Amino acid sequence: MRRRGLVAGPNFESFQRRFFTPAEVAEHNQCEDLWVSYLGYVYNLTPLAELYKGNLLLKPIVEVAGQDISHWFDPKTKDIRKHIDPMTGCLKYRTPRGRFVHVPPQLPRSDWANDFGKPWWKRIDYRVGQLSPKTRNIRIINTLTSQEHTLEVGALESMWEILHRYLPYNAHAASYTWKYEGKPLIMEQTLEENGIQDEEEEFDLLNMDGTLHTPAILLYFNDDLTQL
Repeated sequence: MRRRGLVAGPNFESFQRRFFTPAEVAEHNQCEDLWVSYLGYVYNLTPLAELYKGNLLLKPIVEVAGQDISHWFDPKTKDIRKHIDPMTGCLKYRTPRGRFVHVPPQLPRSDWANDFGKPWWKRIDYRVGQLSPKTRNIRIINTLTSQEHTLEVGALESMWEILHRYLPYNAHAASYTWKYEGKPLIMEQTLEENGIQDEEEEFDLLNMDGTLHTPAILLYFNDDLTQL
């Protein structure tokens, strides 16, 4: 069923985030809440940290919690970068921060167990979404209450996804008609597709402060009190 003020979008109950900004990943920077990003995706490694809690091999991963570690990987093979080990002359994983979980030791050891299945960096069940390749700020103004909030959103996110980002500020966000310059927005489309251009580069070339020209989306209240 189409909700008034919105173009019909994904089912409310089944909605799942597709994109996360680098700032959102950075919030998960503890051993008890450990996210990283690499090769364009975001991974929740908290279960891995719980499994190897107290193990020294976890330390290099904890040190990069909340960060992008794409430089650890070969973009062609999607595997950890490798090099020739000067001690053995063999091809080994390159680990400048020190050997970490699921990386085999340089030499055979009796305490090395390789029965863990796939190494953590090849397990897609740890994946929670994509890393936004570019982000931008948008102002959302509730014309009923005059409240204004500025959100950092992914440039590839649909308006529907932006609406879900806004829910913590207004649980009835789906009960509003979303407009830009007087025109209702198509909720399945991105900001750009709705004609809300990203002019950040132009402002940079002109040495202008782009934060002073953040596009504003106006919300006009309907009366169905939709709550997500």
